[in-house]
Amino acid sequence: MEAGTLVWCYSDAGDDPWILSEVTNRTSDSLTLRHVGGDAPGTTLTRNLLPTTTTTTRAGGGRGNDDDGAKYEGVELANAPLSESDLRDGLDSDMISLPHLHEPAILHAVSERYFRGEIYTWTGPVLIAVNPFQRLPLYTREILETYRQEGLLRSQNLGDTSARPLGPHVYSVADRSYRQMMSEQRKSQSILISGESGAGKTETTKIVMLYLTTLGSASHDNAPSSSDGGSGPDGSIMERVLQSNPILEAFGNAKTLRNDNSSRFGKFIELGFNRAGILQGAKVQTYLLEKVRIGYHASGERNYHIFYQLLRGATDEQHKKYGFHDGLTGGLELSNYFHLTGQGGAPQLREFSDEDGLKYTLKSMRSMGWGEEKIDRVLSIIAGILHLGQVKFESTMDANGQEIATIADERTVEDAAKLLGVDLGKLKTALTIRIIVARGEHIRSNLAPDKAADARDALAKTVYGAVFLWVVSEVNNCIKWENDKDIRSSAGVLDIFGFESFAVNSFEQLCINFTNEALQQQFNKYIFKLEQEEYEREQIDCAFIEFPDNQDCLDTIQARPRGILALLDDECKLGQRGNDKNWANKLNQTYLPEKNQEVSDNTRYSATKMQQAKGIFCVRHFAGNVAYTAETNFLEKNRDEIPLTAQSLFEEDSSELMKEIYAVQKNQSEDSGSKDGPAKQKTVSQQFKVQLDSLIAMIETTDPHYIRCLKPNDAAKPKLLTRKRLTEQLRYGGVLEAVRVARMGYPVRLDHAGFFKRYRMLLPSVPESVLPWSLDDCNDLQTLCVKFMEILLAEGAKPVDYTNKDGGMSRANKIRMAQRQPEPMVFPKSDVQLGLSKVCMRKGPHDKLESHRVFHQNASVTLIQSWMRGMQQNRRYLVQGDSALTIERWYRGCLGRARWWRLREAQASLLLTNTFRMQISRRKYNRGRRGTVRLQAQYRGRAIRKVNAATKVQSYRRMQVRKSAYRKLKSATIALQCCLRRKVAKKIFAQLKHEQKDLGKLKENNEKLKMEMASLKAMLQAQAASDAGKVQSEKAIAEKQKEIDRLESRIKQLEVELANEKENVRKLENDLNVQRSSNQRLSQDLQYQKEMVSRAPSSPGGPVSKTHTRALSSAGVEDTVSKIHSRAVSAGAAVPTEPLVDAVVIGQTITPEALAMHRAQVARLEEQLDQERRIGRAAKSEVKHLRAVIADKGMADFTASTDISDNLSEISGSDYQQSDLEPETRYVMFLSVKPLSMRAVESSLFLATCVCLLRHPNNSAPVEKASPIERPVDARGKLDAQKSMISEYFPMITRGFIGEESQDAAPEVVGVGWKHDVTSRKEREEGLRDEVRVFETKVKKFYSLLEEGIDVTLWQLNKTSEVGGSSGEEFVIKSSSMTLKLHRRGDLLVQTVLTFNSAGGYLSKALGRKRDKAAHDPLPLNDILEVKAGCVGFDHAELPSSTNKKGASSKVKSENMQSSLFLTIKATATPMASSRSYFLRVKARSTRNDLLNGLRGILADLQVHEGVSISHIQTPAAVQHARRMPGAAHTNAGPNPFMSNKGRDIMVPLADIHDLINNEREGYDRLLLTMLQGSNDIKEKEDELLTLRGKLQQSMAVCAEKDKTQANDSKLIMQLSKKLETLLMENEDLRDNNDRLNQRLVQVECKLKETVSWC
Repeated sequence: MEAGTLVWCYSDAGDDPWILSEVTNRTSDSLTLRHVGGDAPGTTLTRNLLPTTTTTTRAGGGRGNDDDGAKYEGVELANAPLSESDLRDGLDSDMISLPHLHEPAILHAVSERYFRGEIYTWTGPVLIAVNPFQRLPLYTREILETYRQEGLLRSQNLGDTSARPLGPHVYSVADRSYRQMMSEQRKSQSILISGESGAGKTETTKIVMLYLTTLGSASHDNAPSSSDGGSGPDGSIMERVLQSNPILEAFGNAKTLRNDNSSRFGKFIELGFNRAGILQGAKVQTYLLEKVRIGYHASGERNYHIFYQLLRGATDEQHKKYGFHDGLTGGLELSNYFHLTGQGGAPQLREFSDEDGLKYTLKSMRSMGWGEEKIDRVLSIIAGILHLGQVKFESTMDANGQEIATIADERTVEDAAKLLGVDLGKLKTALTIRIIVARGEHIRSNLAPDKAADARDALAKTVYGAVFLWVVSEVNNCIKWENDKDIRSSAGVLDIFGFESFAVNSFEQLCINFTNEALQQQFNKYIFKLEQEEYEREQIDCAFIEFPDNQDCLDTIQARPRGILALLDDECKLGQRGNDKNWANKLNQTYLPEKNQEVSDNTRYSATKMQQAKGIFCVRHFAGNVAYTAETNFLEKNRDEIPLTAQSLFEEDSSELMKEIYAVQKNQSEDSGSKDGPAKQKTVSQQFKVQLDSLIAMIETTDPHYIRCLKPNDAAKPKLLTRKRLTEQLRYGGVLEAVRVARMGYPVRLDHAGFFKRYRMLLPSVPESVLPWSLDDCNDLQTLCVKFMEILLAEGAKPVDYTNKDGGMSRANKIRMAQRQPEPMVFPKSDVQLGLSKVCMRKGPHDKLESHRVFHQNASVTLIQSWMRGMQQNRRYLVQGDSALTIERWYRGCLGRARWWRLREAQASLLLTNTFRMQISRRKYNRGRRGTVRLQAQYRGRAIRKVNAATKVQSYRRMQVRKSAYRKLKSATIALQCCLRRKVAKKIFAQLKHEQKDLGKLKENNEKLKMEMASLKAMLQAQAASDAGKVQSEKAIAEKQKEIDRLESRIKQLEVELANEKENVRKLENDLNVQRSSNQRLSQDLQYQKEMVSRAPSSPGGPVSKTHTRALSSAGVEDTVSKIHSRAVSAGAAVPTEPLVDAVVIGQTITPEALAMHRAQVARLEEQLDQERRIGRAAKSEVKHLRAVIADKGMADFTASTDISDNLSEISGSDYQQSDLEPETRYVMFLSVKPLSMRAVESSLFLATCVCLLRHPNNSAPVEKASPIERPVDARGKLDAQKSMISEYFPMITRGFIGEESQDAAPEVVGVGWKHDVTSRKEREEGLRDEVRVFETKVKKFYSLLEEGIDVTLWQLNKTSEVGGSSGEEFVIKSSSMTLKLHRRGDLLVQTVLTFNSAGGYLSKALGRKRDKAAHDPLPLNDILEVKAGCVGFDHAELPSSTNKKGASSKVKSENMQSSLFLTIKATATPMASSRSYFLRVKARSTRNDLLNGLRGILADLQVHEGVSISHIQTPAAVQHARRMPGAAHTNAGPNPFMSNKGRDIMVPLADIHDLINNEREGYDRLLLTMLQGSNDIKEKEDELLTLRGKLQQSMAVCAEKDKTQANDSKLIMQLSKKLETLLMENEDLRDNNDRLNQRLVQVECKLKETVSWC
């Protein structure tokens, strides 16, 4: 071990027992090491040299060092690390091939393979399997087939022998056992699987059985079927064998602290095969069930699985049947309620649930052929055992004053007896009474409560043990073969418990360790036999190897009469006199007879004085010392006898199943060898020894195969390995014992080529002619290795001399001489054996060869390093020399440049002097030149200004003269235009009034309306014909057309009736006029009489003066009244028929009542006509709406409204009312026509009022009776009625009330925009006030609406910007349907957030489920920067969808085409995004607008109430100043209550004034914010319209270009068609000419014929 050698160093501290270290120094008696790995790398320590005769054996079982060479305590050589190619080739799969085979080498190799996911490793014939605690893809069907095919080809000597064999696997062991079984010897095989709890023995057993049964069933395809060789088809046998495992696991496995599925018994499964290798059946043999777990198990552990499976997996019917009353548990789970299952807390299993376990167990029972009745009886017994554990006892006193036990709950005992199938009375007796047989007499004694509890647990253990044995027997009956003659060979699988050593070890641990000791002895024999076979193959002498025998340990345990178990049986025979303490004393007396002796003569038994006092003894097993505590009921566990009361309970009054179960238990526990007298009951140790002897005997008759299962950690976690625990398991599992056997021979084994390549460097002085360096030309490697060993031993025997023949010494030899010299290579030649293919060495020679190899390597490395250092120094010298030359050149250059710079400075100073003198002279010249130029400029400027002033005065005078003339001309022109326009307006107004009564014009307009509707109908029909999919539109148009036709017929009928009635009125008025003329004549006569009467004297206040005054008043205004009357009649106003004066009418007259009746009839007809017209106009507007919808233009079609207004302007004197027009047209018409008509009507009303005042100055008579026309108020009312009728189609504004509102008023205020007709400032202010009220109402409602939630579709775009300038965009949310809500977290708006809750799907909405789960982080109002309409910053049509489906994405894209449904919210930056944008899409544009206005209002409130003030209104003085117009005097509109002079002071509350000022400021701030947002929206819309206009112009240009191209094509086609017509016409002319020529030819021929005939 030279310096630099890697070794393993043993350490007791920490979890790593072996730490990789490096040798730093070596002396004659010590070794200095430095840790390379471990928890503290770099730590230095020293290990001493052991004496030459010392052979250290540590607790781990591995020898520290060997007998030859230098040996150091706790130090082992480390193997060289393998390369990647070697690892891929699997060179570390078999640890026997390692150069250094010892405990740390095995530990390191196993751990490295474990972390690479390779859990299987060979150690010679032993397969090491490490539990991975996770599912690995190592047991698939493909892998199984791979191993099966490889084994089949190997067994038939086929396949590629040069190919690398498959890696280690449990399939390899199973396949090897099957192939050896099917070989010519036909020898049975056995696979021994061992390991501690949690190492994976049960799972490995399942895998082995699966592989063997698969091979047994697969062979059936190629082999003939036996006549009577099985119990059914092979598939059913395989299934039964595999399904036996779940049953045995349910009844024999339990959860421990180390394993969730720990087997608490050992089992040997023997699979029988016939000559063809077909599986015929199987047998199961069990060993040492842990029955003590029935009565007690530790915390965190569980009882057997079947109890929990039944309690948690039973149905409601089974609960009732087995007495599992959930209501009586007090809220506990049944598993925690029952005593036998709740001691450890009844934890759940990690891999599978108990409910699934019960289903799997019942399925396995049914597949085994068990009927439902048998299954029910077995489960009933299990439930009875649970109820038996619930029996509690009370303490009472008998007549003798002794404490006896009585049963506390009789119902529990009844349920237990019923389910177990035993007699109730005898069960009570077995629980409370003990029967002892003494001299043939039965003595009964009552039990105390604690003894009764022990009797209850003992009875439960007896019943469960019997049930377990019966279950195993029934399983064997189902899977065993029928005829033993058909079984040619068998393959057994042993799943046995591993070596155990706990803090407190009892009888179970002694039996388990005894079993492992016996199996280890058999294992050592097998390993020794394999070693002998290996040496025989290599033809190496192995007579000196000794076999490590542990027979003395077995004799210490079992030999009679001094064995531990033999003495235990003898103590049990004493009955009540025997106890654990006496047995421990006998052991100490037997093995430690001398005083103060602590270790027995065979060193296997030991006990210190302290241990002897506590009843503790130690046994040294192959894996180490184990301390057993005697006072842990060794005798009771060994007896395991059935009380007489229990025997009578089971044998006499019990069910058939219970008798059958007890018979199985009795057959196993009784000794059938004694012929005289009744059979004696065997102890547990006797039963166990018999079973173990039979097991060992059977294994010795088979070829064994070994699998050692290891547990990497106690936490059951994957990828976690505790090296200390793994080392203990390697020792306990016998792996290191197998290594010890191998180390007794030749532990180091190398092939010939590897040996020669590794150690040829030890002879550097031997020339190549004597011993070659390469193996390329060598054919006999064994001969070459023999020659190498001879030369090596010969050179090693010579003294070391490093001088040359000439007396000099080379550098290499100098380096070798300076180093510490290794030990001479002197060792016996027999320690190195050259086999046929391998070189086998003992450890001493191998260490010497390795030390010389390291010595030569260090010398070579030192030589190479010296050469490299010399090259580095040479290079450094050359570089430094070149650097010095470079520095010198640079310095010389610096000196030359300095001298040149001085010369340059001198030249520069001369140049600077000359330049300075030149600047002085130049400055003097420029100063004189500038003074001369300034003087000339002043003189010339003064002369020019004189000329310009004279010109300006003359121009101003001429301008004033012409301006005065222009103003006079302009005033005269404007006055003339006003007069002309007034006349024209009066004429137009008179014409319009006349046309109101013109039926012919009305008919003409109706005809035009009909034509318009006919054209509209034709257009709609054409549109409907072109679009076949708009069936509903056609139906609507047809219905509206029917309604229009009905209205037209009704209008015609009303027009006829109106004409008739007007004709009647005209006749009546003519008659009235005739009557009036006659009345006038009579009035003249009466006038004359009145004048005559007036001449007579009368009083001033009499009747005559009144009549005279009335007559004068009437005579003075007669002409005026007649004019107003005629004007009223021409205007169509109703004229009353009262006489002008009081006179007597002679003859037949027309009464005023009749005329009023006719006029009422006319008014009614006119009202109906107006109503029908309104309905017609509504139908017309509906038709327009349908036409707009069909044409996709919407309701606001500007072109259509413009066409209608143009048509109306062309028709002068038409009868159209203003409500017929579109809103835009109505607005224009009111601006142009309304002021003129109102002025004319008001002048007429003023004149009529004057007439009425003249006729009735004192209001002595009613106006209705005295006036020839209607009252002015009535006329004004009719005008108002007409106005309201005209504006019915305008949205109305409800005026505000000063007092209380009427009860009939509408609860909500309906308002419109500002385009309503007003005639005064007051009306405009009232309209604005109503508009504000409507807006405030909407804003107030928006808070509650937003708190309830608005359904939106949300996108969130986050933009990030980095330091380098790069930026990115990411949609955090894509097209998510959510509910937008306003959530208040406090009284302030700053604490208010917008939440986004996920909207439920169709099913949730249909079921009425409410989902208030937040789908996104809330957005505080304080984080919102701005709210804008539309999709700002991103194209709304390109918004991504939440799904990648083609149909869904196209649907979302089509929904995103309407930009009027989008709303954009921009928020502040976050650490993850530089800006955030929320795009919201709603279902309607009105909802979008309400949401936009509402959010802006909320943000305005946030800014006004809780933000920084943005206005300048702060004080009441400022408020008053702001309310006053600039430059206007302050006037009071009414009396001021605060300025009244009533002798009292008025105290003005300043707080209220400031509150009012704050309210005004808040309102003003809100208005400013709203106006600012509105102006921004207008600017954005203008930019968008400009962009769209540009795109439209481009499209129009493209369309114009296309139209131009199409026109050119049309022209070309026309030219071609004309040319074609010309050609056709020419062709026709030619055809006609041809016809004429033919006719002429015929005629000529006829003439010729006639001539010939004539001749």
